[in-house]
Amino acid sequence: MSVSKPKDISVYDRVETPVCISCGRIVHPGDRASAFLCPNCGKVLLWRCARCRALAITYKCPVCGFEGP
Repeated sequence: MSVSKPKDISVYDRVETPVCISCGRIVHPGDRASAFLCPNCGKVLLWRCARCRALAITYKCPVCGFEGP
């Protein structure tokens, strides 16, 4: 059994900040947001903030166009 070495992380590595798919706000660590794969195509990780989830604001998958509450 071989154990793989963890990837070295640099302070200068680019980090993608999650953004709510419905309202476009940045999702900060500790927010009550949810992340899930598109229910239709499963190709995109979608983030939704607590406000958009509570108000059932619609979202649209950028890959397949699926719309959901």
